[in-house]
Amino acid sequence: MIEFSVDYIAEILDGEVQGDGSIRVNQLSKIEDAQPGTISFLSNPKYEAAIYTTKASAVIVNKDFQPRKPLQVTLIRVKDPYLGFTSLLEEYHKQVSMQKTGVEEPSYAADDATIGDHVYRGAFSYIGQGCEIGHNVKIYPHVYIGDHVKIGDDTILYSGVKLYPGTEIGSACVIHAGAVIGSDGFGFAPQADGSYRAIPQMGNVVIGNRVSIGANTTIDCATLASTVIKDGVKLDNLIQIAHNVEIGENTVVAAQSGISGSTKVGKGCVIAGQVGIIGHLQIGNYVKVAAQSGIGKSLPDHTIEMGSPSFEQKKYLRAYAAFKNLPELVARINELEKKILNLPSSEDK
Repeated sequence: MIEFSVDYIAEILDGEVQGDGSIRVNQLSKIEDAQPGTISFLSNPKYEAAIYTTKASAVIVNKDFQPRKPLQVTLIRVKDPYLGFTSLLEEYHKQVSMQKTGVEEPSYAADDATIGDHVYRGAFSYIGQGCEIGHNVKIYPHVYIGDHVKIGDDTILYSGVKLYPGTEIGSACVIHAGAVIGSDGFGFAPQADGSYRAIPQMGNVVIGNRVSIGANTTIDCATLASTVIKDGVKLDNLIQIAHNVEIGENTVVAAQSGISGSTKVGKGCVIAGQVGIIGHLQIGNYVKVAAQSGIGKSLPDHTIEMGSPSFEQKKYLRAYAAFKNLPELVARINELEKKILNLPSSEDK
């Protein structure tokens, strides 16, 4: 079990201790459920009452926080408690995740594979020929690393990850269980007799630094060049990235989304869950796409898109306001039609 002193936590958060800085904590918790030996945070004023009764050993608060009652807990004052607690979670996770080292048996590494220092290789893991594995990489059980794969320092591959030959992964990446990187792109040429002929996928996947890839997500290799996931990208669980796709820096994609072949997504984009994007599009920088949208056209920078097929958010909301009232509008039109048809004609006058 990993323990931190309150003084150490304050140092990494650039905070100020109010109380006993020598107290040691070994877990993080919600303020209302905290127990001795844990640390929590207070950022939302509606939870302030909990800080007067919490059993936590320390609480991260805003620098300007002024208690209205006496406190029995040590405080760490920071600029942003939520961000501070997030940073602490990251540090705790890093310490826990990076503890493992050594080789569990049975496991396999090719004789010509280059493996750095402090690497953990779990049981039944496989490292192919010509691989380059950086320092402090953690390879959990049942991970398959194909020939000539490159992995940067401090990257974690959880159980069941499969890296096809030629895949390149940067430093400080996290790839969760069951992810498959480098599988064949969906390329088939129709034949005269109605059958399909597979097009060999000869490219690879290149992943930058600090990329997170969720469980059971798949990223296909390119046909000839590379499918590229750039620095800082965060991919949720159960995402499909097709061949030749490029995703720009710090873009986030939520679960069950799919991006079709050769589409280029810019940097800083936010793509919500169950979004579908067709192939060969150009999605600009800082684009936001609402959940379950179907993107069938290229989008310029800073667009906010909704619907399936999608269109610009403000237009969509206006259209939806009319659409949800459609039954009443139809009823009114039918009533007006009846009245018009029952009007006397000029011949009847």
